[in-house]
Amino acid sequence: MGTPETSREPCPDRILDDIGGAFGMGAVGGSAFHFLKGIYNSPRGARLVGGSQAVRMNAPRIGGSFAVWGGLFSTFDCSMVYLRQKEDPWNSIIAGAATGGFLQMRQGMGAASRSALFGGVLLALIEGAGIMLNKVMSAQQEAPIFVDDLPAGMPQEAATAPSTTPTSWFGSWFGEGKDEEKKSGGGGGVKTEILESFDSPMPPTFEFK
Repeated sequence: MGTPETSREPCPDRILDDIGGAFGMGAVGGSAFHFLKGIYNSPRGARLVGGSQAVRMNAPRIGGSFAVWGGLFSTFDCSMVYLRQKEDPWNSIIAGAATGGFLQMRQGMGAASRSALFGGVLLALIEGAGIMLNKVMSAQQEAPIFVDDLPAGMPQEAATAPSTTPTSWFGSWFGEGKDEEKKSGGGGGVKTEILESFDSPMPPTFEFK
C-alpha cells in the first residue's frame, strides 16, 4: 500500500491537480452550505430562489479560496521536495505552515505566526492519521490465518495436510477406506475395529427353525 506521498501526482503536475481538486471541493461544499443558509434566510415562497442566489454569489468565491490554498500548498510542497530531495510527511507539515503564514502576511507578523502554527499542527495531525491508517491496513492484510475450530484431540497437521481418503459413496461399500484406517492406526486416540465377516469360519445361515 502506497503512502500519501508516493500515491500522488509527480511534482510539476501536482500543483494543477491540487488546484483543481481544492476548487471542486470548495465549490461543492460551499454550494451545499450556502444553499441551506439561503433557504433558511429567505421568506416563504422564495426559499428555492434565495438558496440558488446564495449559491451563485458565494460558491465561486469559496472555490477560489480553496484553490488558492491548494495551489500555494502544492507549490511549497514541491519546493520542499526539490530542496530536501525526498518525500516524507515533513514536506507536507512545512508546506502547511508556510501556506498558513503566507496567506496571513497582510495581517502582520503575529497573525501570520499564529496561522503558520495552526497550519503546521493541522497538517501534522492529517499526516499522522494517514500513517496510522496505513499501518492498520497493512497489519490486517499481513495477519496469519489460524485454525480455531478444530475437533478435540485432532492435531493441526492433520487439519492442514491434504486428504487422500476417497470420498466417493461407492468406496465405502467396496472397502477402499479400510486400508486407510489400518494405516492410520486409529489416530486421535480412537480405536477402530474392522469386522472380518467374510473370513469367519462359520458363515451365517438363514434357516428358520
